[in-house]
Amino acid sequence: MRCGVILRPVLCLARNALLAASLLASTHASSDARVAESTATDGSAPVETRHAMSLYDAPALAEDFAHFSHVNPDAPKGGSIKHTAVGSSFDSTNPFIIRGTPAAGIFQIYDTLMASNPNEPFSLYGLLAEGVRLDPDREWIEFDLRPEARFQDGEPVTADDVVFSLNLLRDEGNPFYSSYYAGVEQAVALNDHLVRFTLSDSESRELPLIVAQFPVLPKHYWEQHDFTAPTLAAHPGSGPYKIGEVDPGRRIVYQRDDDYWAKDLPVNVGRYNIDRVIYDYYRDRDIAWEAFKAGLTDFRTDARAATWAIGYDFPAYEEGLVKRITVPDVNPSMMQAFVFNLRKEKFQDPRVREALSLTFDFPWLNTNIFYDTYQRTQSFFENSEMEAHGLPSDEQLALLEPHREELMESHQSKRLFTEPLPIDHPHDLRERLRLALDLLREAGYRVEDGVLVHEDTQQPLSLEVLLYDSGLERVVQPMLRNMARLGVQTSMRIVDINQYLNRQRNFDFDMVISHFPQSNNPGNEQRDFWTSQAADSPQSRNRMGLAHPAIDDLVEKLIRAEDREELNTITRALDRVLRWGFYVIPHYHSGETRIAIWDKFGYPDPFPEYAMDLDAWWVVPEREAALQRRSRR
Repeated sequence: MRCGVILRPVLCLARNALLAASLLASTHASSDARVAESTATDGSAPVETRHAMSLYDAPALAEDFAHFSHVNPDAPKGGSIKHTAVGSSFDSTNPFIIRGTPAAGIFQIYDTLMASNPNEPFSLYGLLAEGVRLDPDREWIEFDLRPEARFQDGEPVTADDVVFSLNLLRDEGNPFYSSYYAGVEQAVALNDHLVRFTLSDSESRELPLIVAQFPVLPKHYWEQHDFTAPTLAAHPGSGPYKIGEVDPGRRIVYQRDDDYWAKDLPVNVGRYNIDRVIYDYYRDRDIAWEAFKAGLTDFRTDARAATWAIGYDFPAYEEGLVKRITVPDVNPSMMQAFVFNLRKEKFQDPRVREALSLTFDFPWLNTNIFYDTYQRTQSFFENSEMEAHGLPSDEQLALLEPHREELMESHQSKRLFTEPLPIDHPHDLRERLRLALDLLREAGYRVEDGVLVHEDTQQPLSLEVLLYDSGLERVVQPMLRNMARLGVQTSMRIVDINQYLNRQRNFDFDMVISHFPQSNNPGNEQRDFWTSQAADSPQSRNRMGLAHPAIDDLVEKLIRAEDREELNTITRALDRVLRWGFYVIPHYHSGETRIAIWDKFGYPDPFPEYAMDLDAWWVVPEREAALQRRSRR
């Protein structure tokens, strides 16, 4: 499992949904596993209490492990790290609801029932919960909460808080949560420190692990406050950091909690070493870059190829005060793409979508803007064994055949069944535009006085790209110029982040840029990406409004896959349906994460195998002091 470098596991899983669904989600432990008193009422045998859960055989670490292998248990505490947040501002410290723009980094104030090990693909170890029991038939899962667990205001974390949190998130939170926890029938507090989740979806191999990464909110606080309304209050969590300073429009600061109840647990030893985690807000990426060069921020994920290639010629870098780090990606390369709003009639015809996708001239962008550092993304599971290649296999065809008629109708082509992937489009731009015009004519359009008009409606084909980051203008404009050559009326609008989010929630756009991160073991999060249920949910990842019964069926089969081979077959079939539907215009990927830092940090070397784990970094006091002296000079 690999998460964003600045995010704690709960955020990686809740927002990016990097969860698994391929192998048996059974719990495992060392040979000295404890046997709990059975809470079953049917006379069945007791279920062993375990210290860890894994999707892959047994967890790597025994019950008596001291700390994760990649951390420095003697890392010094102290110092600060300043991140860059690009966007106009934030107006809420509640990240679980639709309304408002949540503050960057806010999830690090919360603890979950169990925590992941960045050196394992998907294993969880006790955090709020010290023990776990999973019914052999996966009809229920129980957690023993640690009696010493506390919220940041000193109140104990109890089973009632867990039950309250599940109901609150599903009833009043972002619709994502009702979908994500759809397989949980209910949660029941059996006593103050024992909670049982009854699972209605016992076929989902990942569901027990999803439940184990459940964030727990304080019942005593949220019962007294409106959970659905944006707030800037420093409300209590139970995690290693608490909200220290809120300055909307400028910054949010998280202060390490010296009284953090779990600081000595094995999953936390050597982690959460930095005293102050700061997110400074900048409206523009160029301004944020200048701030980094000036030392106003000291950690940067550099997504701009030109900056990485030729931008590091400033004095601090030449003096060795700024370092660049390249971290290879271990998960499938994320699909970033222009997304059509399928709720609009003009984008219903797949020939129109295919034609418009042909106007994206990646070879020109890569040569003239990206310094040949990127590769074109083709698959929604790029660089993984789940990516569809060549012709569909017999096993894939068996999955697709029940939906042949509706797929032929929606895709208006049999190529899905008969032609190989990747799609054989012309490389030369002239040939691409010629093919695009032919497709538009097939879809009923003709050019009148340089404008592409539909023969039946007499309406011109128009398209507006909605952005909140002006740095992407150089990617959008060449595509819009090519569309204009076909007679399409094009425009681009750059708005502030709040207006962007509001328009997106109201489905008020033609095209936006969206991201579809994937783990090596996709699962429940696919419902939020592609299914009919998520199509009209204001804050789901299904921003395109895709609603197709064949895709719904494939997603449910994927979630219930019995083994790795079956999972790969289903994801390849899903990938094939999505790619031949031309629902997005794919961008590009580099296969690595590029990071620049001011040289005051210590960090694991080598990095853990499945995540960089920024929580295991620390500030070297001597280096930080030297940089502060330089800054004063």
